[in-house]
Amino acid sequence: MNPLTLGILYGVVTLIVMFSGMPIAYALGLVATGFMYFFMPAASLDTITQNVYEEMASITLLSIPLFILKGAAIGKSPAGRDLYSAIHAWLHKVPGGLGIANVFACAMFAAMAGSSPATCSAIGSAGIPEMRRRGYSPGFAAGIIAAGGTLGILLPPSITMILYAVAAEQSLGRLFLAGIGPGLLLVLLFSGYAVYRARREYKLAFSAYEQGGVKSAYLDDEHFTLSQKVEMLPRVLPFVTLLIGVMVALYGGYATPSETAGLGALLAMVLIAIVYGVWRPSQLSPFIMSTIKESTMLLFIIGMSLLYSYVMSYLHISQSAAQWVVDMHLSRWMLLSVILLMVIVFGFFLPPVSIILMMCPIILPPLKAAGFDLIWFGVVMTIVMEMGLIHPPVGLNIFVIKNIAPDIPLKDIVWGVMPFLLLMLVAVILLCIFPQIATAFPDQLMGVK
Repeated sequence: MNPLTLGILYGVVTLIVMFSGMPIAYALGLVATGFMYFFMPAASLDTITQNVYEEMASITLLSIPLFILKGAAIGKSPAGRDLYSAIHAWLHKVPGGLGIANVFACAMFAAMAGSSPATCSAIGSAGIPEMRRRGYSPGFAAGIIAAGGTLGILLPPSITMILYAVAAEQSLGRLFLAGIGPGLLLVLLFSGYAVYRARREYKLAFSAYEQGGVKSAYLDDEHFTLSQKVEMLPRVLPFVTLLIGVMVALYGGYATPSETAGLGALLAMVLIAIVYGVWRPSQLSPFIMSTIKESTMLLFIIGMSLLYSYVMSYLHISQSAAQWVVDMHLSRWMLLSVILLMVIVFGFFLPPVSIILMMCPIILPPLKAAGFDLIWFGVVMTIVMEMGLIHPPVGLNIFVIKNIAPDIPLKDIVWGVMPFLLLMLVAVILLCIFPQIATAFPDQLMGVK
């Protein structure tokens, strides 16, 4: 059987197994093992364990459970709520300030946790009720949190970027730095839309009130004194200091990513013990159990995805697919568009982890041959995968929001995220026109490649 036919069969079988409802890790492992049995030498089955172990024996992957522990310690303690409250107090006078506060809180929490669902859950559980209490429409409130949560896989330390660095064999430090500029760009775009939308909803509420309607909470004048604002800082500053310290240790060359992750996790545990008195085994148990469950699930998916990619490579499926893309003789920008469209389609039903590990062997060789910077592409691909996290029908963040705000209709959540999808598309276009948004910062600090 030629590689093209084998590749089509491989893809069709994968889709059938996945749509059967089987968990992704089991589905990928089952398909890979099945094709090893039927299309590879019998002895290859004896090497499954060895192949998975060798593929996962990466010091970079060691940082994933440690970053997850740091995020769990902050997210499951009152730190996320206090961070949000402090930002809101300082921005409440700005039009749409509550929405901006949620975007900034998501960005800062994402930079500490590195996880999109964790960011949505931690900030959304406090932010959505507060926004709705102050008159924000349910869809708008849900959209801000769902979109803000996607920053968790773009701003460092991003678990998704760690995996891309391993799959693409690129510098993790340079990739982390490349995510900062686009991350700030998205924060600005989301904040700008929050101001526009809040002003529009305020005008509608004011007009309805003038015509004899019910007074919306939008029209209430909330006030925080300077002393109240200052009182909120002592609980927030230690965690901001932790974020800055981790970044300095990583980018200053004082520690490797794994050492930085360990340092961040340890300091996060120390801080919640000092600031919130969370130190007893019964209090720490939820953080530890959450970390073990999420890390095990994620690493199992990674292991099976790497086995899946190994089988693709052995059967020359990935090489043939890459050559087929090259043989289409597309212009470099058309090539990029086709590949990003593939990422979007895969994002409808696969998480970013699986997309990276399954697609990178196929798409990176043609992109590199076309002259694209793989660090820059990693950032662009991450933003496109972010779109998948809030894009129906299977956007993970949509269901996280539905879980923490069950009274908001799913239809409202979906319509609420649509403007943010357009803003992310704008960010991708800007990155294509001005690649320096991603590349300038790493080139400045680490030198031009």
